[in-house]
Amino acid sequence: MIQKKVCMVGLFGTGKTSLVQRFVHSLFSERYLSTVGVKIDRKQVDLDGTTVALVLWDLAGRDGQDDITTSYLRGAHAILYVADGTRRETCDQLPELRALVREAAGEVPEVVALNKSDLKDRWAITATDEQSLASAFDLVRTSAKTGEGVEDAFQRIARATLATREARP
Repeated sequence: MIQKKVCMVGLFGTGKTSLVQRFVHSLFSERYLSTVGVKIDRKQVDLDGTTVALVLWDLAGRDGQDDITTSYLRGAHAILYVADGTRRETCDQLPELRALVREAAGEVPEVVALNKSDLKDRWAITATDEQSLASAFDLVRTSAKTGEGVEDAFQRIARATLATREARP
């Protein structure tokens, strides 16, 4: 079995914890609990006969002033950025987050989960915004509430970590 560390990164309230809970436990809760520090979960996925244990580091959200605790990013095999489609600023911050992450973790595979796709009446991202994001990142629309795109986002991350064949533990 291959083990890969995946860090979840994004601003506060984007749904990082909810995505992990949906992926790992098939659960969703309307109750908001802010992550303090880091919460670690694990799930095995099978990719064409190869079992990959994803170790998911759900990092506390960034509020625009506090930096991510970069020590948590060291040794990451991939990053899953989470942005909230109902809050444009969470997408606008992605380039800055990417720079911080790359400084600590280097260039590793990245996927952006554009979360809360179930809230169509509150969607703040235009088609042009989404195309721009998709030209810079591997982008997946997700909803932790309905499950839309969640499996796809984590499968993409798992496949990308295998494709890089990094020698990290």
